This record gives sequence, structure tokens and C-alpha cells, in this order.
Amino acid sequence: MEMMMRRLRLAFVMVLMIMVVMHSASTVVEGCSASDREALLDFKASLNEPYLGIFSTWSGDDCCSNWYGINCDPTNHRVADINLRGESEDPIFLKAGRSGRMTGSISPSICKLDRLTTLIIADWKGISGEIPGCITSSLLSLRVLDLVGNRLSGHIPPSIGNLRKVTVLNLADNDLSGELPASIVQMSSLMHLDLRNNRISGQIPSDIGKLTMLSRVLLGRNQITGPIPNSIATIYRLADLDLSMNRISGSIPEQLGRMPVLSTINLDCNSIGGQIPASLLSNTGLGILNLSRNGMEGSIPDVFGPKTYFMALDLSYNSLKGKIPTTLLGANFIGHLDLSHNHLCGPIPIGEPFEHLEASSFDYNDCLCGNPLRTC
Repeated sequence: MEMMMRRLRLAFVMVLMIMVVMHSASTVVEGCSASDREALLDFKASLNEPYLGIFSTWSGDDCCSNWYGINCDPTNHRVADINLRGESEDPIFLKAGRSGRMTGSISPSICKLDRLTTLIIADWKGISGEIPGCITSSLLSLRVLDLVGNRLSGHIPPSIGNLRKVTVLNLADNDLSGELPASIVQMSSLMHLDLRNNRISGQIPSDIGKLTMLSRVLLGRNQITGPIPNSIATIYRLADLDLSMNRISGSIPEQLGRMPVLSTINLDCNSIGGQIPASLLSNTGLGILNLSRNGMEGSIPDVFGPKTYFMALDLSYNSLKGKIPTTLLGANFIGHLDLSHNHLCGPIPIGEPFEHLEASSFDYNDCLCGNPLRTC
């Protein structure tokens, strides 16, 4: 009997030891991997955030638990999301009563986090240096790449097209230069492209129409040259197009006005010439059209109708001639209208929308007359 009891006790101890080992192994699996933690700490070491103390939360062995801005995949406990925004409604910002400011650079160690799906390092105002080129070869699971509002310089990595799963690419409000990489048209999942307010030069790829999922193309305030590619008009889902404040030349593709979803077009402050396509002004889905400060010629197409609904229509600072179209009187709604600084002539039509417009909407034309200008 005593021998049997010893054997039972021994068996119990062995089972207990196995349970402890299994629990220890489980604890290791449930925490973030050591390599991910090391990569995050290397990434942190290249940055300085002195005001909010967000990196003070990056302590302990488990980077999946309570590390500010870090989320892990629950199935494999690998780091999946980095979400660090310098302008946020998070309590840490509200308590400090300020937006964030961070200096330093984005360390290439970020590329060791090869399961990342979201990389947001946005609106820190002082982060400089280049975008690590290894991102386009190592982070192939990325779906969101958002580095807006920093001081990043250098070129967009030429192999950016490798990021085939990215739906949002936002590099706006930085100091990026160089041309748009030709490979960008390979980003087949891209829906939102925002590169505004940089120093990007060169032409828009002629085959940008390959990006069939795009809903927003925002390239304003750069140094882009060349024509508007005809293939843009084949992007069926495109709703917002901003090419303003560039050096774009040529004429506006007539097909642009036939796009079924397009609601906003900003082409102001370029060197675009030719005539205004009638299809642009007759497109009943278009709500904002800004063609100001270009070299548009000819007359304003007389194609407005009862379904016309423009929140803003700005044709100022061009070389337009002829009369103001009388069909504007039949428009459903015209909010802001600016026809100033052209060569228009003749009487201003009487009725809405002209009754609520000020003289500044018609100033500096050759011989316009009528309310709110001088009497004809």
C-alpha cells in the first residue's frame, strides 16, 4: 500500500510539473514575440517625444499589452498595428491639453515587424529623414500606410508597387521630392491616395487607370508637370480628384466629365489650356469644380439644367470669352460662383443664382454689366 501511495504521489508531482511547463509555454505564446519587442524598442530609440510620455507605456515583456498605439493579432500574438497619431482625442492628449510633437526618424527596424497590417505615424510635425526602403520589401501585409504631417524627405521608395494589399497610402504634408514611382500603378488594392503638399515632380503615370479601386486621388500642392492622363477617366469609383497647385499643362480630357461617381474636381493654379469640356458642366453628379488660375479659353458651355447642383463653381482667372450662359437660371442650386478675371461680356442674367452673388464674382471682365455691377 505504501509503495502504491509513493507511486501516486510521484505521478501527481509529474503531472503538476507538466502543467507548470505547459503554463509557462502558454505564457510565452500569449505575450508578444521577443523579436517584435526588440524591433519596437529599436524603433522607439530613434524617436523623441518629450511632452506626452507615450513611450513610457512601452515597458514590460509583453508589447501586446498596454503599449500605447500597439495592437497584436490575437491568433499569433504578432504585432499587427502601430497607430501613433500626434493629433488625437485620446485622453493622454486631452489631459495634456496639446497635440503631440515628436522628433527623430523612422528606424528601418520597423521592417522586422513583418506581420504589420497598419502603420500610422502621423501628424508629429518633427519626424524627419527618409521613408525606410525596406518597408516595400518586408511589410507585404500592410493595408494602411499613413505618414501624413511630418517632415519626411527623400523620394517615395521606387518599389512602392510591391505593397499590393495597401488600401490607404497617405504621405501628405511632408517634404518628399522626386517623381511618382512608375510602380505605384501596381498597388491594385489602393483606394485612397494622398500625396498633397510635398515637392513631388514629374508626370502622373499615363497608366494610372490601372488603379481601378481608387476613390480619391489627392496630389495638390506639388510640382507635377505634364498632362492629365486620359486613363484617369477609366477609374469608375473615383469621387475626388485634386491636382491643384501644380504645373500641369495640356487640356482637360473630355471623358473626365462622364465619370459617374466623380463629385469634386480641383484643377486650380496650373497651366491647363483649351476649352472647358461641356461634359464637365453638364455632369449632374459634380458638386465642386475649380478651374481657376489656368489658361482656359473659349466660351462657357451653355449646358446647365434643372439637375445642375454646384456647391462651388470657380472659373476665375482664365481667358474665357462670350456671355454668361442663361441656362444657369434653370440650375437646381449654385452656391459659390466666381467668373471674375476673364474676358466675359454682356448682361448678367436676372434671377437666381445671380441675385445672391456679389460684385466680386464678376469683377475684372471686359464688359459685363447689370446687377450687381453697373447698369447696362
